[in-house]
Amino acid sequence: MTLLEPMQPSRRPRAATKIASAVESASALDRVAEPLGGVAQRLAGTGARRSALSGTWLGHPLHPLIVGVPVGAWTSASVLDLLGQRRAARTLIGVGLLAVAPAAATGASEWADTTGAERRTGLVHMTANTVAALAYTRSWRLRRRGRDGRGVLWALVGAAAASAGGWLGGHLAYAIGVGVDTNAFSGGPQEWTRLQGDLPEAGPPEGSAVQANAGGIPILVVRSEGRIRALADRCSHRGGPLSDGEIGDGCVTCPWHASRFDLATGEVVDGPAVAPQPTYEIRAADGGWEVRRHEERDLRVNPVGPLPA
Repeated sequence: MTLLEPMQPSRRPRAATKIASAVESASALDRVAEPLGGVAQRLAGTGARRSALSGTWLGHPLHPLIVGVPVGAWTSASVLDLLGQRRAARTLIGVGLLAVAPAAATGASEWADTTGAERRTGLVHMTANTVAALAYTRSWRLRRRGRDGRGVLWALVGAAAASAGGWLGGHLAYAIGVGVDTNAFSGGPQEWTRLQGDLPEAGPPEGSAVQANAGGIPILVVRSEGRIRALADRCSHRGGPLSDGEIGDGCVTCPWHASRFDLATGEVVDGPAVAPQPTYEIRAADGGWEVRRHEERDLRVNPVGPLPA
């Protein structure tokens, strides 16, 4: 290679990528993940309890918000240990431990509706966080007995486990997309676009749904209370087809996990979904139907290619 030749980047996958891929493909974990996933579904429940744990009332997954309490408290405790403030560090470790149960409950609600690689990664994430909680519990107890030195060592074990769990949590959200609005990058047409599919010229009958598409985007078209409504057909929670769901009381219920959405506004009525469904204007035109959607978000308007100047 001459001095003028550009250096070629390494094409070997990073260690973190290898670890994540190994966890995702470790089918042996299914023997534990599947039965535990069933337990998580029963604990998360349905209706108001599921909506509360998921964060439907917040409009955002609740788990990341709650997790900030133990992570922040334990990280601050490590700083105080470095400064020799052992009693204050012990107090913060206790605060973090008090937040473990709600963090675990909200996490279980997120994990309950996963399968395959997502469920395996979630299992390892949960295991790392459990180790962290046990280590910090041991640290707190040792400090209560005046054995601060050993308490600090156990806190370091907890910090290492919590860091591993946090990294996997980030992978679940940012790389795999668990908890992310499944319509986040689905840009519907902003100009009137003709719907394609088996949509009757008069529109669907009262209380029934039809899946059509506009520019390749699946659209739910339904007649409810005498009006034709159009929403994104892909459920914002885990991507279920709303056109296969039940219509009633001005709402559509996802056939996969029973999230309910208001047909007029797209707002979530019952969780576990937290993000609303995109809605479309719809009109009859030339013996068919057309839809359009006003969109402010650049990542949806331009899912591929450069952003507008």
